[in-house]
Amino acid sequence: FHYSGGIAEFIKHLNRGKTVLHERPIFFEGQRELPNGGSLVMEVALQYNDGYSESVFSFANNINTVDGGTHLSGFRSALTRTINFYGQQAGLFKDVKENLSGDDVREGLTAVVSVKLPQPQFEGQTKGKLNSDIGGFVVQFVNEKLSEYFDKNPTIMRKIVSKAIDAARAREAARRA
Repeated sequence: FHYSGGIAEFIKHLNRGKTVLHERPIFFEGQRELPNGGSLVMEVALQYNDGYSESVFSFANNINTVDGGTHLSGFRSALTRTINFYGQQAGLFKDVKENLSGDDVREGLTAVVSVKLPQPQFEGQTKGKLNSDIGGFVVQFVNEKLSEYFDKNPTIMRKIVSKAIDAARAREAARRA
């Protein structure tokens, strides 16, 4: 597939026919120098919809890493940490006992995580999982960029955190039942 708007346009395509929480996908890109030389280029696009399933695609050097890898786990932990932080800051966790889980935060999420790096290390012949040690770079990048976005767009942040809190309440109610 080729989308003239890049991965943000791909997110719109994936969410067509769904009710989205925010009109435009959240998109950020950046570059970090790697300690062993070369640079890591990262692109992330995400958009929430009113559904309950998570739809996340990850790519390393344009190869679809269907089993994820260090870039995807870094994205997931940064997303969870950032949403928990902003939910606490905004005082939205009044009736939630503990922090939101990763599953709560990813409910209704459509995202694409794409990294380009020199000499990627994959697991297995099919290149389904990235093993290169870049998780820390992705965590730092997503924390930084998503924080900037939430600072500039507090209403969207509140919608996203509220959706995650609703997911946590439903999980808690199901556990009690």
